[in-house]
Amino acid sequence: MEVPLREGQGRDRFDQVRDRLAGARLYAITPEAEAEPDAVGRLVAAWLRGGVDVVQLRQKRMARGRLLDLARSLADACAAAGALFVVNDHVDVALLCGAAGVHVGPDDLTVAAARRVAGPAALVIGASASTPEAALQAERDGADYLGTGPAYPTPVKGEKRVIGPAGVAAVAAAVRLPVFAIGGIDRARLPELVAAGVRRVCAIRALGEAADPEAEARAWREALGGVAPGMEDTNR
Repeated sequence: MEVPLREGQGRDRFDQVRDRLAGARLYAITPEAEAEPDAVGRLVAAWLRGGVDVVQLRQKRMARGRLLDLARSLADACAAAGALFVVNDHVDVALLCGAAGVHVGPDDLTVAAARRVAGPAALVIGASASTPEAALQAERDGADYLGTGPAYPTPVKGEKRVIGPAGVAAVAAAVRLPVFAIGGIDRARLPELVAAGVRRVCAIRALGEAADPEAEARAWREALGGVAPGMEDTNR
């Protein structure tokens, strides 16, 4: 398993992770309903076989000890598959399991605080932003990538204003970071997103609840252009 690196050692790894992030197209977040670690592990294994580029472990209610054990297992699986592994919110868990990064939402630590907690470890930090102004602030604060939405109506973010594919594209155009559309996305909506210039997407339910998660992930990758994991890409 990878472990957090010291600053001198970690710079090459950090640059490699950011390059792989730049080439990522499909980002999957574990659904909260999959609360059993074995079920989460099976789901993530199927996603990885299907070509998911980034996996985020998001389990708000799981006990911290179980969360760390699961994170270590998923970090190993993602590393073996050439995918990036990110932990939601918990910087300490991300550090202890050797994750590539941590994602902080509006109710979590700030990007700057997460960076201070991480110290010299080579963690990429993701943030959420739904407007160009918020995206620019997150970039100034040191975020390495953004999740932007809701792209479509979703019960998960029912209180938030839907920004649509055009809103996601506007956020992506405002910053020099990889921007992933999130919120209410299913496979049928991918052509509309691609037509708007959005080629990076993030999903929870549509990938997590699929009858065949591996085949579903593969179909999404094809719809988004089929870019191989780790391939460098200069398109925002």
